Amino acid sequence: MLHLDNGFDLRPAGSEDAAKIALWMAQPHIQQWWHQNWSVEHWAQEIERQAAGEHSVPCVAAVDAEDFGYVELYRVRHDRLAEYYSALDGDWGVHVAIGDVTRVGRGLGRQLLRALADALLLADPACLRVVAEPDVENLPSVRAFAAAGFVQQGELQLPDKTALLMVRTRTVED
Repeated sequence: MLHLDNGFDLRPAGSEDAAKIALWMAQPHIQQWWHQNWSVEHWAQEIERQAAGEHSVPCVAAVDAEDFGYVELYRVRHDRLAEYYSALDGDWGVHVAIGDVTRVGRGLGRQLLRALADALLLADPACLRVVAEPDVENLPSVRAFAAAGFVQQGELQLPDKTALLMVRTRTVED
């Protein structure tokens, strides 16, 4: 388990988390953007596939010892996203879904995004940027990234969406 700023904890997801993640991904506010309303079995397989590779790390986020969201941390160099912007070798990407509907719209996402970016920049000296690619129409997500210090770098036409490239760059303080 990794302890982040603002009382957040992050731990690698395991197949035992598949039912919880499947429930979260079925929530309308997540399904609209993620399109991963999969069965528990499919999620268990997806978690195992990700955990066995070098591309991404599936995680469960908690605050005050209560799980509330799903996070994917990924090496951009191993992701299709690297084909759509001038990616640096050390870039990390982040996907976040706040699954606990009682915690949506309370600023938790921006706090978690800031804590995640801070932790990635601190833990990996080769990482100069943390990036995200929310759908341009997902305004709550875009606002959360902006509030967490990510800066808009333009639109990207990805195969499944028009995304807004958002970048949190290492600063002197990092």
